[in-house]
Amino acid sequence: MTQPSATTANALTAISEAGVSVWLDDLSREALTSGALQNLIDTRSVVGVTTNPTIFAKAIAEGNAYDTQLRELAASGTALDDAVLTLTTDDVRNACDLFAGIHAATGGQDGRVSIEVDPRLARETQATIASAHTLWDTVDRPNLFVKIPATVEGLPAITAAIADGISVNVTLVFSLDRFRAVAQAYIDGLELAHQAGKDLSAIRSVSSLFLSRIDTQVDKALAEIGTEEALALRGKAAIANARLAYEVYEEVFATPRYEALAAAGAHTQRPLWASTGTKDPAYPDTMYVDELVVADVVNTMPAKTLEAVADHSPADGTDTVHGTFEESRQILDTIERLGVPYGKILEGLEDSGVDSFEKSWAELLGDVTDGLAAAGS
Repeated sequence: MTQPSATTANALTAISEAGVSVWLDDLSREALTSGALQNLIDTRSVVGVTTNPTIFAKAIAEGNAYDTQLRELAASGTALDDAVLTLTTDDVRNACDLFAGIHAATGGQDGRVSIEVDPRLARETQATIASAHTLWDTVDRPNLFVKIPATVEGLPAITAAIADGISVNVTLVFSLDRFRAVAQAYIDGLELAHQAGKDLSAIRSVSSLFLSRIDTQVDKALAEIGTEEALALRGKAAIANARLAYEVYEEVFATPRYEALAAAGAHTQRPLWASTGTKDPAYPDTMYVDELVVADVVNTMPAKTLEAVADHSPADGTDTVHGTFEESRQILDTIERLGVPYGKILEGLEDSGVDSFEKSWAELLGDVTDGLAAAGS
């Protein structure tokens, strides 16, 4: 990870002051021990971290930062799944400690570190709930977010986790209908937590709406249609979808049902913009940051996107979401009118997202298996 200077992060400062929480979509032991992550906190306005199985697989496969612990785990005969749990939760716990000051200073809103339940459980409600409890108890830090996928089976798991006082980052959200369902699952959980006498002010949640994956698939369909009107809509679906999700956010968390919970100390479930690295080199590499500046959101960025924003983003803190809702509706309506199977694309993205994380989890298991074997030989 490159060492940033303090003089090039004006856009990051501006969007942070506008209410966008800048989180890093990456974590490794090397970044923790070298001071690189602390440097990003100091110079890049980074106030949180998200992880996923792909990130952990990459971190453990590269370098030798985990060698000592792998030797210890091998010597003690630790089982594979337990070894993976130990390796990943140790990193997340240490990151939580690094962000503890930010967590305290923001009243619990930021300074958050996310870890995902085993993606093989994405279609199993009860197993997901059990995994969420294991991660919450093992990391044992108040600024943890447990990531639960927004599958149909994941929705009741979100409610159950929130009801038990576990803060949740809901991942793999694509459609507006699912975004709304996730918000309702959160509110359901808050009501149960309140009935059980839990402190609602200690419970937090974000709903992670994925961006670039939508444009990748919608753009393919628009290119196949090939008309001037269709081609002009490339790169517009994901941002329109996210802007309309923010409209849903404002609607849901202005209802009397939620306001009663807010009076008891509850917080809204903030939208989180995920998958913010552009896939098409024809698009500005800061597009999913510049076009989604608005208060009360999180933007989690890969390191490359974070540096691009610091280097050349035109964002100055101006709200780029309010006032766009009707235009956004027209964009998505036109995409569907042209024959793009937009709903089916979003359904497919959820399935492929789960499959992708399962594949990364298998890679993670393989990397740890190899590491344990090498350490024990």
